Parts: sequence; structure tokens; C-alpha cells
Amino acid sequence: MFLVLLAYLGGALTIISPCILPVLPFVFARAGQRFLTNGLPMLVGMALMFAVVASLAALGGGWIVAANQYGRGLALLLLAGFGLTLLFPVIADRMTQPIVQLGNRLSQGAGNAAGIVPSVLLGIATGLLWAPCAGPILGLVLTGAALQGPSATTTFLLLAYAAGAATSLGLALLVGGRLFKAMKRSLGVGEWIRRGAGGAVLLAVVAIALGADTGFLSRVSLAGTNAVEQRLLDRFGMSRPAEQSDESLAVEGTLPSLSGAATWLNSQPLDAKALKGKVVLVDFWTYSCINCLRSLPYVRAWAEKYRDQGLVVIGVHTPEFAFERDTANVKKALGDLGITYPVAVDNDYAIWRAFDNHYWPAHYFIDAQGRIRHHHFGEGDYAGSERIIQRLLAEAHPGFSATGTVKVAGSGVEAAAASKDVRSPETYVGYARAERFIAGDVGEDQPKLYSLARQPALNDWGLSGRWTVGPQTATATEPGGRIVYRFHARDLHLVLGSKDGKPIRYRVTIDGKQPGRDHGSDTNEAGEGVITNVRLYQLVRQSGSVVDHTFEIEFLDPGAQAFSFTFG
Repeated sequence: MFLVLLAYLGGALTIISPCILPVLPFVFARAGQRFLTNGLPMLVGMALMFAVVASLAALGGGWIVAANQYGRGLALLLLAGFGLTLLFPVIADRMTQPIVQLGNRLSQGAGNAAGIVPSVLLGIATGLLWAPCAGPILGLVLTGAALQGPSATTTFLLLAYAAGAATSLGLALLVGGRLFKAMKRSLGVGEWIRRGAGGAVLLAVVAIALGADTGFLSRVSLAGTNAVEQRLLDRFGMSRPAEQSDESLAVEGTLPSLSGAATWLNSQPLDAKALKGKVVLVDFWTYSCINCLRSLPYVRAWAEKYRDQGLVVIGVHTPEFAFERDTANVKKALGDLGITYPVAVDNDYAIWRAFDNHYWPAHYFIDAQGRIRHHHFGEGDYAGSERIIQRLLAEAHPGFSATGTVKVAGSGVEAAAASKDVRSPETYVGYARAERFIAGDVGEDQPKLYSLARQPALNDWGLSGRWTVGPQTATATEPGGRIVYRFHARDLHLVLGSKDGKPIRYRVTIDGKQPGRDHGSDTNEAGEGVITNVRLYQLVRQSGSVVDHTFEIEFLDPGAQAFSFTFG
């Protein structure tokens, strides 16, 4: 009962949280009508819908999250229609679209029992959109749901939380209703108040559609609210253990099928049965992706450190470029990069789609029960990711004891980026995604002689010589083909290959001079190097201060292929 009371109080405190702001216009738009037949039914509908959606999301996996997105879309349409009828009642009367007609009925709801049903519908729509900031109390409820599995207690606690929020909103609505009536009597501005409420509703719809309720507002959550909640938890002895206070690790879904891989390397095909009882890290990567390569030293280190403690690392190699679909290229990359853990070759994006993934690299952390408990997109937060692995291992093996975090120092292309000095973006050479090209019009898929139209400004680039430019790559058809790029970064990388698989010599200059100490791991001090296979090449690593430079690479043999620039 203490926890029920805490959940109720936590919900009541949401009235002073910024995450309640987007739904306030929907609530206060009813301030001028009878509370029992309009305001109260709306709040009841909101509380019930939030409790249902939150319970299913916490216990039922990812499918309800996807389904809820459709519900949110319909709710936004409904509430947008409601806002329009508040702003333009005359126009609304003449519109025949079902959404606007329903919104008109909501705005015109009578002060009797007939107004209860539309008020409840409005509350249900609001409940679908409400995304409260997860303070300590709500975090405790959701964590318990994730760790203990399906339970009626979880739904009851979420309902108590929603009831607390509805109570504080109801009190505010009663006060607001009295103010509305007083202003309407004394000033005669009821029409303008109604129009203002309509405008506020539309602004709230836009804010929610743009993600402000789960983005900006959650990031500026009031510290005072969390402090009050934490004191309540401490008062009733309900605080989580210190080692769990950093993150709740709620269930995000279950491990999707891995059966869509074209083939497996370093392992027989793995599935949920083979991984039962194991903690799993799934790493989406591709071998020419610089961000993937810079995170790779940590993934290798985790695989080695925790292999005997029950961790299985699975690399899902999902290609970006056509050459990355060649299994022979992937096998060679595994050898060059020292990857010995299982790798699923996801050439058809089957596993990528099963996870609904959108990023390279992307790390998904799966517990011993096959549930996704955390994810991380992109580089960084390696210590935090390792602590997630340690917590999942401790859950699976109560005797497990963590021993710090790994210390790695990548070299060459695996070295961490000098992010504060990077002012040049990833740049594609193929015409499908090329930008800031200054060598004239591109002759798509046909040989053409190119020359620079002018000296490049920062992040401009161009071709010189005879090239054939395709959707993903540009191929030098004669010796002497050159690429020029004006960049600002410590490191410059270029994905290169050979059309016929033969070695191709190249020469790099920086501001027209040999790179000297600023050469990359794939060039010498004279700027010389050789394309031996299709991959990412590090051509520049500056040893001094980082300023704008003009990079140029000349290919001494025909058949060189260039795909994309990346910087670090």
C-alpha cells in the first residue's frame, strides 16, 4: 500500500513537471463547462488510457509501442480538429470530414449526460499522447514491471500514478473553470478565451508531433520534482540499491529472429534456443564505416573479457555499399580487424528490419531471458555500455562480480576522433548522394573529362581527369585521375577500391606538398600508398594544430574507385 500511495503522489507531482505542458491545453479547453459531465470524464479517460498503454508497453514488448504510434497519430488528428472548432466554429459547422465533425461535437458538448461520451473520447486521445517525465517514482514502477514480468500489480500502480495526475489536473481545472466564468461575466471576453484555447490546443498538437514532449521538455525536467520524489522514496524505504540508481533498464522488446542472415562467419547460425541463458550484445556494423571501426576496439575487448562469464557478442554486418555484400570481402575484413566472435552477414537487411534499426553502429543489449534491455546508437559512452553488460551478467549469475571497465586505445582508423576539430561532414562521391561538387555537371554512368571550376572553399570538392561517376562510386578511367577536397579535421579517410581487383598506386598531397608527419596509416611521409582491396583508407592524420587544408589524391593507375570521405 505504501507503493500505491507513492505512485499516486508521484502522479500528482506531474502537474509541476514540464512534460505535462503539452496536454494542459486539451484539459483547460474544457474549463468553461461543467466539471462532472465534461472535465471529470475527460480525466478518467486520460488516466485509464495511460495506464493501459503504459502497462502493455512495460510488459508486452515492442509491438504495443509500434501500435501506439498509430493511436497517437489518430489522437493528434482528433485534437487538431478539436482545436480548429474552438478557433473557427462557423467554418467547422460547414465541414464534413468525420474528424472535424467529432471535434465540433467535443467543443459543443452540452452540460448533461450526453456530453460524457465525447469528453471520455477526448480524455482517451489525451492519454495516448501523454508522455510523463520518468522521475524516480515512475522509474521504480517501470523497473519493477520489467524485472518481475507481467503482473496485475504493475497495472494497478500505473493506474494509481495516472489517478494522481488526474487529481492534480482536476483541481487545477476546477480553479480554472471558476476563473473562466468570472472573466466571462466581468469582461465579456468568452469568445477570445475560446479562440485562445483553440490556438493553444493547436500549438500543443504541433509540439507533440515534433517530439517536444519526449525530447526537449524531458531534458529540462525540474530538478525539484525529482528531489521531492526521491525524498518520498527515502521516507518509505523504497529507494533502489545504489548500484541500480543510474538507469532502470526497462524491457524494450524481445530478441528478434536472426534467421534472415545470408550466412554466418566464425560460428554456426545462432538463434534464441542457442542463446538461452546468455547475455547477448548485438552490434550492427559494416566494415567501411568509420564510426563502426572506432567503436570496434571496445566491442572486441568486451567479447574477450566477458566471454567466460556468459556474454555472447554477435556482429550483424549490414552493408552500405555494394562491395560490402561480397562475403569474401567481409571475411578478409574480419581477419584484418581481428574479429573472432560470431558475425551474421545481413546482406538483405532482414535482421536490420527485424530490429527496426536505423544506425551504424548500433548496440543492443539482451538479457539472459532474451529481452532487449538497452540500446546505444553511434560512438561513445563505452563505460556506460560496459556497465550495462555487467548488470545483465549480474542478473543472470548472482555470483558475478564486475572488475572495472576495459581500457583500450585504438590505432589507425580505430583511433577515437578529435571531435572538437571536425568541421567537415561525411561526403559521398557517387551522384546519388553527392553534395558540394564543384567540377561542373555530372555525367551519370558515362565517362567524362572533369576539371575544377574554381578553387575549393571549405568542404567543397571535385574531380579532375576522366571519370565515370555512378550512384555510389566514381571510377578513374585513365591514369592521373585526381580528387580534391578542402577540409577541416585531424583525420581524413576515403573508402577506395579497384575496379579490376588489381593494385592501384596513389599519391597524396596537403596544400600541394608531401604530407610528411601528417600522413595517415595508409600512406607514407611522401604521401605514397597502394589500393590493395576495397576498404576505408586513412590518408591524413595531422600531428599539429588543425586548420583548413586542401587535400589532393592522384591515382597513378586506371581503375581506382572512390566511394566516400569521412573525417575524425
